[in-house]
Amino acid sequence: MAASFSDKPGPEAAIKLVLVHAFTDSKASVPCATERSGESSPPLDAFEAFHREFDYLFRSMQRLGIHESDVEDLVHEVFLVLGRKWQNYDPRRPLRPYLFGIAFRVASRHRRRRAREVLGEIPEMADTRAAPDQVLSAAEARSLVLHALEHIALPRRAVFVMHDLDETPMRVIADTLRIPLFTAYSRLRKARREFERAVNVLQEDSR
Repeated sequence: MAASFSDKPGPEAAIKLVLVHAFTDSKASVPCATERSGESSPPLDAFEAFHREFDYLFRSMQRLGIHESDVEDLVHEVFLVLGRKWQNYDPRRPLRPYLFGIAFRVASRHRRRRAREVLGEIPEMADTRAAPDQVLSAAEARSLVLHALEHIALPRRAVFVMHDLDETPMRVIADTLRIPLFTAYSRLRKARREFERAVNVLQEDSR
């Protein structure tokens, strides 16, 4: 049975409820093969790492606010960077945070280019209106989350995505994004407030 997000016990609980409901069926959010993140052995080369985590990179680009038409090109750009930097990867480190760090920098460069090219362009927004009984399906919840993430500045969004969606430890996040641990925690707190506020506004507008 789907969960309603109108009766919220508290900020963090509300965030978790939205995120868990949004991504319980992750296959619906990406048009690719089944994830293989459960494999315990480290990838042998950049191609294997990329193939193994393609779905994860696709989702990460979506969560970082990349337009649907640009996601695949930027994921391929991540692969090119990964190939150049593969010799620097320590297989003792978790793979996904390492990939997210590359994806974050690729997305940041792309957004800066887009900002210069199309000043003031408003991103296309899908309809996030809930059903009449105010219960969100998983697909509607995913759309709500992606649009709410648009209201969080990219540096804070990266921390929020890594911690609250990918469940990456804060010390790993700080190391991956090359920021002090205190800054990482500060960005997470602000991002959670911004996310909750955005979800409330989007749900209110959809009624």
